[in-house]
Amino acid sequence: MQRKVIIDCDPGQDDALMLFLAFAAPKELNILGVCAVAGNVPLEKTQRNICILSDIIGNENVPMFAGCDKPLTNVGLTAEHVHGREGIDGIDIFSPKTKLQPKGAVDFIVETLLSAADDEITLVVTGPLTNIASAMLREPAILPKIREIVVMGGAMREGGNITPSAEFNIFVDPHAAKIVFECGRPIAAFGLDVTHQVFTSPSVLERIAMLDNRVAKASHGMLSFFGRYDAQKYRAQGAPLHDPCTIAYLLQPELFELKSCNIRVETDSELTMGHTGVDFWGVTGLPANTQWAYSVHRDGFFDLLIERLSRY
Repeated sequence: MQRKVIIDCDPGQDDALMLFLAFAAPKELNILGVCAVAGNVPLEKTQRNICILSDIIGNENVPMFAGCDKPLTNVGLTAEHVHGREGIDGIDIFSPKTKLQPKGAVDFIVETLLSAADDEITLVVTGPLTNIASAMLREPAILPKIREIVVMGGAMREGGNITPSAEFNIFVDPHAAKIVFECGRPIAAFGLDVTHQVFTSPSVLERIAMLDNRVAKASHGMLSFFGRYDAQKYRAQGAPLHDPCTIAYLLQPELFELKSCNIRVETDSELTMGHTGVDFWGVTGLPANTQWAYSVHRDGFFDLLIERLSRY
């Protein structure tokens, strides 16, 4: 049975691979819309990027929406040093045929959820959580409609990738993340502890290069660029595919090991702003609010990704 999903992202090469994986699963996923948020690059570029990626995919039916251009409270932060000036560097940037909907992303999220049945729609969030938190603040009645929130964000054992203790998506808008993690709906979180287990490699890029289609070629180009920064930072052979973990989980949850944990987000400390306090061993006695992913079958993950890319 198809799962109805709304995707909220900030492309980003790994967001692009997440979208490619999602759109290659029409039997499993009914994508109601794709929303852009400011994150890896400013909203002006993330909203353009979702339309470029829509063109590459050949999407004609799923609408695209522009969301929030800054965090709820903090000053915005971007990551061109990782993703390049355009966010999806590694491919040619062009003026997309896909057009943004006139309606804003937060309006779309609120209206779509309000018209849904309880526990009907899954939110897949691979950028800062600003759009989702804004929708929750605007209309709390949407909460019962959410089946699950699948988030790329946070870190525990791996530490942070933008500060010593904070992962980028959470750090950019920790106040939004706090709202989402405390919303009371089921959450599955894929932080650096698991995404750093799925670094690309020359052999993975070679397998993608052998696929003769437009999406695979775009994937190869973006991953070749994306790997340069992270390969040096982590002394690895490529870059971690953070965001595709969310869709891989929806398609093959058996690839991952998750544990019920309480997660609290730091919003006050200058030193640890955006830190995700993952109570992995239950030492606080606080009730679990998240399924925290901590392990992934790497070979199975890349087999799934490459097989789906081959379908284009």
